[in-house]
Amino acid sequence: SRNRIHGNPALIHKVVHVLVFKSSGELLLQKRSRNKDVAPGKWDTSAGGHMSPGESLEQAAMREMHEELGIQTPLEFLYRYLHSSDFETEMVFTFRCVWDGDISFSVSEIDEVRHWSMEKIRNNLHSGLLSGNFIHEFSEYMSSSK
Repeated sequence: SRNRIHGNPALIHKVVHVLVFKSSGELLLQKRSRNKDVAPGKWDTSAGGHMSPGESLEQAAMREMHEELGIQTPLEFLYRYLHSSDFETEMVFTFRCVWDGDISFSVSEIDEVRHWSMEKIRNNLHSGLLSGNFIHEFSEYMSSSK
């Protein structure tokens, strides 16, 4: 269960992340709802979440992107990495897409969405605005795109 894996860093669980870029190169970030258990009110990866039983990685990524942002578009797999914190350990599978269309975000999960330039993200890595999870994701992305 979600409560069991979110309380035990020894249990590794799979999650998917989606990085949604504009064709201009800006990255869409979501501001997590203040009601969230993890990183409330912090700017985070475009979309992401846990896999459902029987789902492929791509199916999970497509579902999360559609549920959270209202986007349906093809995805490209980028990389995977292990992310550990005091309360959980995740095997993260990251996808990307380019989307210039409308965004219809889930108000129960997200307070706001905004496109950020790579420079603005780099300038805010230590500002306290970004989730620890996203800071790790951004580091992985920058390492993989060199």
